[in-house]
Amino acid sequence: MAYGDFVLMRDLNFTVNRGEVFIVMGGSGCGKSTLMKILVGLKEPATGQVFYGDTSFWETSPEERERLMRHFGILYQSGALWSSMTLEENVSVPLSEYTDLGPSQIREIVSLKLALVGLAGFETFYPSEISGGMKKRAGLARAMALDPEVLFFDEPSAGLDPISARLLDDLIIELAESLKTTIVVVTHELASIFAIGTNSVFLDVEARTMTASGDPKKLLEECQIPNVRNFLTRGEAKSQAK
Repeated sequence: MAYGDFVLMRDLNFTVNRGEVFIVMGGSGCGKSTLMKILVGLKEPATGQVFYGDTSFWETSPEERERLMRHFGILYQSGALWSSMTLEENVSVPLSEYTDLGPSQIREIVSLKLALVGLAGFETFYPSEISGGMKKRAGLARAMALDPEVLFFDEPSAGLDPISARLLDDLIIELAESLKTTIVVVTHELASIFAIGTNSVFLDVEARTMTASGDPKKLLEECQIPNVRNFLTRGEAKSQAK
């Protein structure tokens, strides 16, 4: 992963298995969000490949790449809702854009998606009329509109109070278990990492590469790499070493 001549990360090699909640973690500036951009088709890697199944995402045709992207759902850090649209209108955008469904069918699906994230009855509300946590959930309903195979979350807990963040974590777990959706989460929030993660990769900003991967809870118990332990213990490991 690079910006011009500046190499942000090199030699990344990991697998996201179907149906798991995969965490991309590391300190500020390590390239978590850049990696997500590469995975969802917003930025090409400097070298290397990204595979979805047997398809090399960045080496296939633009048409095939766009087809694959239809199977992604993305929840951006801010929620990225259109402020001039109601929640119903926001969630209906992908359905209107990419399906041949009629208005009544779209309304039915939108109501279902909003109900899934706990926003039943809020169809006619505007983003300015709801809380930050509700905006995140509305953004999630939109990300789920086309029943994606893979859901990407960019810092889902950012800007949320602890209770709202925990509710969002619970919702992510529920979606993973009930819908069997593969979920990739970019975050540095330890509470979320341990609550929802079943697999992970750690991006080390000093080494400029990945230095650990696996279940975050097992990494906490077993990993002896200093930077990984310091991250997972909020620096307590370093304090104890002194």
